[in-house]
Amino acid sequence: MSFQTVIITGNVGRDPEMRYTPAGQAVTSFSVAVNETYTNNAGEKVKKTIWFRISAWGKQAEICNQYVKKGQMILVEGRLTGDQATGGPRVWTGQDGQPRASFEITASIVRFLSSRQDGGEGGMGGMDAGDMVAPAEDNIPF
Repeated sequence: MSFQTVIITGNVGRDPEMRYTPAGQAVTSFSVAVNETYTNNAGEKVKKTIWFRISAWGKQAEICNQYVKKGQMILVEGRLTGDQATGGPRVWTGQDGQPRASFEITASIVRFLSSRQDGGEGGMGGMDAGDMVAPAEDNIPF
């Protein structure tokens, strides 16, 4: 038996978009930026940002669509969803000609870490969006 879980904490990069599958199931997508700062061998501070695309399903999708806002800090727990063709991250060439990669997570837990007082527009201050079970891979509409 194998088990795969990823947990990230970061800032929401854009407001969520909710849509429905042909079967009527809600799915909400949004992006989260995770920042890393370190000092390289030359003694310079380097800041890296890794972007994750998040998909939430069912009741959790509806809650995320209502409360998740751009700039808000959240914690997401779920599983990495690989590109169907390669099994790895989705890779493409950006408008600047540079290669880009997108890591995708199907959320099982979304926790709102910032509240209205912290600058988040509509946070629920440390509350969970729920421990919803994500649907099977073949139901993902993208």
